Amino acid sequence: MLTAIIDYESGNLHSAEKAFQRMARETGGGEVVVTTDPETVATADRIVLPGDGAFPACAAALRRSGCFEAMVEAVETRAVPFLGICVGMQLLARKGHEYEDTDGLGWIDGEVERITPSEPSLKVPHMGWNDLVIDHAHPVLEGISTGDHAYFVHSYQMRMTDAAQRVAHVEYGGDVTAIVAHETVVGLQFHPEKSAETGLRMIANFLAWRP
Repeated sequence: MLTAIIDYESGNLHSAEKAFQRMARETGGGEVVVTTDPETVATADRIVLPGDGAFPACAAALRRSGCFEAMVEAVETRAVPFLGICVGMQLLARKGHEYEDTDGLGWIDGEVERITPSEPSLKVPHMGWNDLVIDHAHPVLEGISTGDHAYFVHSYQMRMTDAAQRVAHVEYGGDVTAIVAHETVVGLQFHPEKSAETGLRMIANFLAWRP
């Protein structure tokens, strides 16, 4: 089994690569590669899309990448399991509103807007550890419970149109979407590779997932 982590020049992928490779070794999850090769993405058994930065720049970089068409074909035609991380999750939405209106992939029914905490003392970006609140069961959350914490760094969040696609949230002056899922697509707003045992468990669950 091959898991392809797409490199579209959006963030340092070293820590994500190491975390996925570690869990693949520990669980027999096959090979993990960071790639810019469309053929590798087209034939992968699983695809991971990380990302750091602004929604419009990341969306443009992804569409410029040689992997974009292969990624879309794999998910929409072959139903390959797909994991978006941080901005990689936000790109799953129908549209983003960071700096300018930008189309997303449209795989999750939501839009990305700036976090607006109800408490003035809460700063944006939302940065650091926060406790997950599980909304719906999902195979990627096996062994994860409400109260387990994950590491966040973001100023924008996905506002859901279809609440059934929100798997978990956190509290930060109001609900902030933490995990989304639909069919073979999952998105994590936090960084699982920086979220200690909780994040590593989710990575292992994703590698073992058979939708």
